[in-house]
Amino acid sequence: MSYSRTATYAARRQQSWGRNQNTARFVSPVKLGPVMHTILVALMVLVLGIIYLSQASGSATYDHTAYDLDQKINELATKKADLEVENARLSSLESVKNSDVAKAMTQPQAEYVH
Repeated sequence: MSYSRTATYAARRQQSWGRNQNTARFVSPVKLGPVMHTILVALMVLVLGIIYLSQASGSATYDHTAYDLDQKINELATKKADLEVENARLSSLESVKNSDVAKAMTQPQAEYVH
């Protein structure tokens, strides 16, 4: 059975390390060139850009929702004003005097004084 190492460790015995100190360091067998470093940096920038855009579009969605709610508030305020005008028209003194209920009422016979 053959055994091969995939990672190499360099001893640090040349330094004066005391007890309970790390005396080996990891040396990666994979070496990356400048092109690979550029590609990795570009990928990281791309991922960060996608994260930023997703956050920005989320706030735009909230803005659209707030705009819709403002439109509903304005529409309901207009309806309220129209209903207030209609209420005032229906309860005006002239329409009350000419109503069937007012015509059916009788005049009081005598005044009561306390």
